[in-house]
Amino acid sequence: MDVRLDAKANTSGAHIFAAALSRHGVRDIFGQSIPSALFLCAPQFDMRQIGYRTENAGAAMADAYARISHKVPVVTAQNGPAATLLVAGLAEALKASIPIVAIVQDVDRRMTDRNAFQELDHLELFKGCAKWIRRISEGDRIDDYVDMAFTAAASGRAGPAVLIVPIDLFDEAVGRSEPQRQASLGRFPLDRVGPDAAAIAKAADLLAGARNPLVIAGGGVHVSDACEALAALQETASLPVATTTMGKGAVSERHPLTLGPVGYYMGTRGRCKFLRPMVEKADVVLLIGNRTNQNGTDSWKLYPPGARYIHIDIDPEEIGRNYEAEVRIVADARLAIEALTAELATRDLSARHGARSQVEAQIAEGLRAHADEMAQVVDMDQSPVRPERIMRDLGAVLEPSDIVVADASYSSIWVANFLEVQRPGQRILTPRGLAGLGWGLPYALGAKAARPDARVVGLVGDGGFAHVWSELETSRRMGLPVVLIVLNNQILGYQKHAEKVIWGDHSDVVDFSPVDHASIARACGVEGVRVETPEAFLPALEAALSADFTTVIDVVTDEHAYPPVTIFEGNARLNY
Repeated sequence: MDVRLDAKANTSGAHIFAAALSRHGVRDIFGQSIPSALFLCAPQFDMRQIGYRTENAGAAMADAYARISHKVPVVTAQNGPAATLLVAGLAEALKASIPIVAIVQDVDRRMTDRNAFQELDHLELFKGCAKWIRRISEGDRIDDYVDMAFTAAASGRAGPAVLIVPIDLFDEAVGRSEPQRQASLGRFPLDRVGPDAAAIAKAADLLAGARNPLVIAGGGVHVSDACEALAALQETASLPVATTTMGKGAVSERHPLTLGPVGYYMGTRGRCKFLRPMVEKADVVLLIGNRTNQNGTDSWKLYPPGARYIHIDIDPEEIGRNYEAEVRIVADARLAIEALTAELATRDLSARHGARSQVEAQIAEGLRAHADEMAQVVDMDQSPVRPERIMRDLGAVLEPSDIVVADASYSSIWVANFLEVQRPGQRILTPRGLAGLGWGLPYALGAKAARPDARVVGLVGDGGFAHVWSELETSRRMGLPVVLIVLNNQILGYQKHAEKVIWGDHSDVVDFSPVDHASIARACGVEGVRVETPEAFLPALEAALSADFTTVIDVVTDEHAYPPVTIFEGNARLNY
């Protein structure tokens, strides 16, 4: 992209900065008022500011924006306390391998180390939550450092890059009118690294000769934009595919060879409860972009210890971390999957194709058993409303182009376990890198900013929603209409239920006073609807989906309802 500075503008550091961001395809910057000089000249370069209310929400918006658009987003903050509020969002992005460029305005260079107002050692602050951090000290190096930041964020294992920029550098006269660099580095993966041919051949041999192979796809499949490639592998080699929570959507859950999400929520009512033996008895397991973390492996008890593992990941440190890999494939997921599919096409796959009908029947029977169990153990017509009813009604009206986001904790599990993905690549966004509360609403806004034409639905609990009520005003002011479903059970559900299971009692703070979230929404100038009976939810949802403004649907839900987490299975302490 050939971006030229406005000849009538002062050629300041802010203009050089804005031109560099524009060159990388940046059209939206998540920021409040700082750095003011940058935002004042941004419109000259066709960039808009999406003004969040709090920096932690702004970082979450940028995260979701990246996941949906595959563009490297930019979020900004002032030095000191504002910068500290970026930490949680950047930490989530770091763990989930999501690229973000954060621009933090710092104190004037002449005031460094003099206890200037809100001065802080930002280099130390971001060490634990960013993969790359630099402080720019010279105006004529702006292009260099912006390019380095985008390269660091989008290459290898993606993650946040932080640029710390002294305030006076934005105002400094740079004295030139042409950008020094021409590269556009604003999409990811930036550099796709291909797999080793010998490793691919060995992996193909293992899969072709396996009796009970299984693919478990993680979030890295989405980061690599490899869903269509995985769907081709599934079909070509007749391979059953399961996903992690963050990998949900990597394949269609309507495909007869798809199990669904596996992990720590395969208890009663779990979609994959009756398919657990397929995981435990697998003899060859192909892990793709999968961190093999605690929740995804049910505390490392789910994946079979005697299986032979093939692990594809862009980060060599993740391969073999918890399950020793017989075949290590350090590569971009899409390139590796495509190479593996091509190699398998040269093998004798008669055993795989011959077993296909039996595998499909086993999956279908497991899903039928799940449906039968749901009919027996869940009263979909009860009040207060069961979350399973909400998920059933939501799933009935969703279209493949819709985007669903969830907050951490129970919300992520309700969405992952009870919504069915209709096509490969359909996006279900959950904050599972660190799984902090408060991500749901800003995720929805970031996704809407990335895809203005898409319908975006968010599911949050009342506990997580309380972190970010203020961003309802952002949705109205910035023209980002979304539908937000609040599960209002007046408790911190996961905390209360876990405390009862582990200690037999619960702390006082897990119980809330009643809050009318619909009234909060209306006070912010958006629509708010209170739902207290199950039959009232679907009409409210349909009306919200057809509206061009944000709607908060505040659903009074059963506080005794908990997802099918295995550690809760059959525990009498939850019958309170």
